[in-house]
Amino acid sequence: MLIKRNLSRFLLILIVGIFVLFQIIDILLPALFHSINIMSYITLFVSFAAVGFLIYIFKEFDKKAEEFTRNQQKMKNIFDTLDVAIWSHDLKTDTLLITPGIEKLYGYKLENFYEDTNLWKEVIYPEDLYVLEDRAKKLAIGETVTSHYRIIRPDGEVRWIQDRGIPTYDQKGDFVDFNSVLFDITDRKESEGLYQSLVEMSPDIIAVVYDGKIEYINEAGYKLIGAESLEQVIGQSAKNFVPSQITNLIKSKVFSSDKMENERYRFEFQVKRIDGENIDVEMAARSILYEGRFAVQVVGRDITQRKKSEQTIKFMAYYDTLTGLPNRNQFRNHLNEVLHQQLNKMHAVMFLDLDRFKIINDTKGHSVGDIILRKVAGRLEKAVQNEGLVSRQGGDEFIIILEDVDKENASQVAKRILYEFSNPFEVNNEEFYVTPSIGISIYPTDGSDEETLIKNADTAMYQAKDCGKNNYQFYSNNLDGISTWKMKLENWLRRAMEHNQMTLHYQPQLDLGTGKIVGVEALIRWNHPEYGYIAPSEFIPLAEETGLIVPMGKWILREACERRKAWKDAGFSDFPIAVNISVRQFQDEHIIQFISDMLEEVGLEANYLELEITESLMQNLENSTIILNQLKSLGVLLSVDDFGTGYSSLSYLKHLPIDKIKIDKSFVDDIIYHSNQGMMVKTIIDMGMNLKFTVIAEGIETEEQVKFLTRNACQIGQGYYYSKPLTAEKLEEFLVKGNNPMV
Repeated sequence: MLIKRNLSRFLLILIVGIFVLFQIIDILLPALFHSINIMSYITLFVSFAAVGFLIYIFKEFDKKAEEFTRNQQKMKNIFDTLDVAIWSHDLKTDTLLITPGIEKLYGYKLENFYEDTNLWKEVIYPEDLYVLEDRAKKLAIGETVTSHYRIIRPDGEVRWIQDRGIPTYDQKGDFVDFNSVLFDITDRKESEGLYQSLVEMSPDIIAVVYDGKIEYINEAGYKLIGAESLEQVIGQSAKNFVPSQITNLIKSKVFSSDKMENERYRFEFQVKRIDGENIDVEMAARSILYEGRFAVQVVGRDITQRKKSEQTIKFMAYYDTLTGLPNRNQFRNHLNEVLHQQLNKMHAVMFLDLDRFKIINDTKGHSVGDIILRKVAGRLEKAVQNEGLVSRQGGDEFIIILEDVDKENASQVAKRILYEFSNPFEVNNEEFYVTPSIGISIYPTDGSDEETLIKNADTAMYQAKDCGKNNYQFYSNNLDGISTWKMKLENWLRRAMEHNQMTLHYQPQLDLGTGKIVGVEALIRWNHPEYGYIAPSEFIPLAEETGLIVPMGKWILREACERRKAWKDAGFSDFPIAVNISVRQFQDEHIIQFISDMLEEVGLEANYLELEITESLMQNLENSTIILNQLKSLGVLLSVDDFGTGYSSLSYLKHLPIDKIKIDKSFVDDIIYHSNQGMMVKTIIDMGMNLKFTVIAEGIETEEQVKFLTRNACQIGQGYYYSKPLTAEKLEEFLVKGNNPMV
């Protein structure tokens, strides 16, 4: 409208001017041409031409004005859409022009800014006011300045503003005009802040590399390579930390001409830290635009622990973690390779089991057992040398493959192994004698595949144990029956416990002077429904080996105590019942609580229960002393079974709460059959009396043995001379009769 008004004024003045001009012409022309008629025509023509020209000009100006108005509206619409405001201040005339877009940015009315020209400053977030000082300095020297600051809108919302101020100075250096363009950049700032937070707080490495140099790296990244600050890394060559072949590979992949858009590449390599240590990293890389240049962005993480774990898992899959020897899997793979690659040669498989190791492991603890196993591995490798591969199968079992050997060569290696085990193992200043039983199978005579060769070597190993242990045996066909029998026996034993096939027999213990019963020993018996009677010497060691002795022992304890309670209720209340406790049972941390609870449930006083322990428990004296004292505190009696065959010594016994010691049958036999005529028995009796132990002799079979024992002051005896183990019913008959059941 302003333009239209200006154009109208201009045209009005122009018309008036032309009118005046015509008036002058009207006066002057008659004098010049002396003809009124001609002048009239000329005047009329010029007047029409002038009017037409003026109409044309007016229309053109009007058209331009409308076009300008339309363009002005378009610009306004664009500014409204872009959240843009323009602040224009003519300092000469002090004329201020503010576009309406400022209302949308700041949330205040347009007139508020005209009324208070400092309003835009007053709403700036307090923490961002420092921006104004720097802004003022730059404007003062004529620089265009772009400022970022936050404002607080009337509703409390905080928004980010980008303010680009443009100062204008005249030739004299006076500040004559100022324009500012304002944008709302909240979304961009929040996105940048979120991205920066994610990058800086990320536990992963994030870096940008341009022209081989590190342009940016986050905190996790520079700490990973051992730097204390960002400055130590920025500008450094990437090759200072990453092998050059890796950096070249990454560069070639990322900037490859045939790569897909935004394609990422993954790499695993080692990074060299500032302190020289190498660590494993996994990285993804891609090309990005960084500050207008194509660079490489990498995102990675430290996988050193993962790599170590993978190596550990791989090691555990093929190697024994305790000894470092190949394990079962590795051995079988190796044996299969040997059998497939060397078909026309002889090979030997040696199956080795350690004799008496279980006793040491159970009594001295697993820490001592583990040390011995490691020493065993070393001795085996020393004996085998370069002739084969030594592996540990688990527990105290080892398997060896000897390549391209015959029986004679295998015998020589077996003898070297036996020789290596002739010396004791020293652990914690103690000596332990551990010997091997070795079974040997020969390829191809004893089997053509790894499973058969191992099975037959295992069978031969059991034959070596049956032959007295600490020797080696070659497999032969007649050994199959032994292996099959043991397998059947184990299966039967498991079912026997489930189907209550076990029973207890009771052997009386008598005062050698009066013949009175002073105790009863409970002994387990197994009468298989198909095979018949199976001797304890066959199934007890198997129960120890398989761990079945633990539930079996609990059953024996409860059955014996219930029987003793029944006899007590029947009036027989002057003797205890003795039950053997195995080393395996002693390893049960709940054994004390079980015995205490069981006695309470049965209703039997503790002094009616006597526990017979083996001397092998003495190897772990510290632990055994604690358990024995706890048992003693319950009130039960304690005796040492098979005394003289194990590890006991006077120094041990005098510190233990022992009530009785039992002389082993082998020593009682010496009274008749050995040249020393029972000197060992006499020594044990004398020692027991000096330590105030009750001494029991077991395995008495003749009157001559009874007389010798009586003459040497042995107090109690048991054996077939007095009675074989009896069923509960038979023993009750004897208790009623009150004399020797053999009469």
